[in-house]
Amino acid sequence: MVMNSTVLYNNVTYVSMFAVRINEVMRIVFSILSVFCFCISLYFMMVLLMVYFTTPYIRDSSRYILFIHMLLNDMLYLILTLFLSLAFQFNFYIQVPICYFILTLAIATFKITPYNLAAMAFERYIAICFPLRHAILCTAQRTYLTMMLMWVVGLLPGVADFVVLSRSVQKDFYSQNLLCKQERVIVQPLQNFIRSTTYICSLFLVALVILFTYIKVMLVARKSGSGRSSASKAGRTLMLHTLQLILCMLSLTSSITESYRGDYIVTLTMANFLLLMCFPRLLSPLIYGIRDEVFNKSIKKLYSANL
Repeated sequence: MVMNSTVLYNNVTYVSMFAVRINEVMRIVFSILSVFCFCISLYFMMVLLMVYFTTPYIRDSSRYILFIHMLLNDMLYLILTLFLSLAFQFNFYIQVPICYFILTLAIATFKITPYNLAAMAFERYIAICFPLRHAILCTAQRTYLTMMLMWVVGLLPGVADFVVLSRSVQKDFYSQNLLCKQERVIVQPLQNFIRSTTYICSLFLVALVILFTYIKVMLVARKSGSGRSSASKAGRTLMLHTLQLILCMLSLTSSITESYRGDYIVTLTMANFLLLMCFPRLLSPLIYGIRDEVFNKSIKKLYSANL
């Protein structure tokens, strides 16, 4: 009986040690892949930014202003989430005020991406359905005001969350150090309600805007009767916006997978960052860099000049 229990104990210990080693290997692999994918995303974004800031006439186009704003927003989001993922992976403790600020900014940048997609879809809708009024409605000044509104709407839930948190904790809470995860700064059910409600409402409204603009644009394309018309191209662009929105919605599933509390929680966290956060942000510069004629020609010209 004693021998059987000893053998069972040794087997359990061996399995546990094996799980720890697998977890360590996966942690290193996903860390390297995450940093590598982040660098690739950052590189493509920097190339498109270089084209934008060295091509004067596209800086006055609301379409390209919104696109560059989305790139900068996604770049900031990737930097913040990569920092949070690596800090959690290597058990790096952060003071509560710094952690809360980073989390609030990361959540805001996450929500601003679909807002930006909705604004870009609406700009294409005006360009196709109201071409004579496009130059009046879609000016650079109006675009900058729209971007400011996105940030205000994106940050407002964070302000409400901070008010709820401040009324629910003691003052010494802000002097603590903790592993910076969203769950560590949620102390009231109302905070979860605010965050989930804003996520759902934001994605639902953005989906309605993209669906509405897509239907209107495709009706114009059908009337034109030409598969090569600008309306047809705008319709395909709106379909890409839909794909980007779906990828943003998939990012929300990370909270479900990370609810797992087993030995592989760190591996899951890094996999979520790699597949659900980094990969969708890599698609935007690739899609627009390849599809858009202005960026495509400028990138080819840039690389041919460097060869």
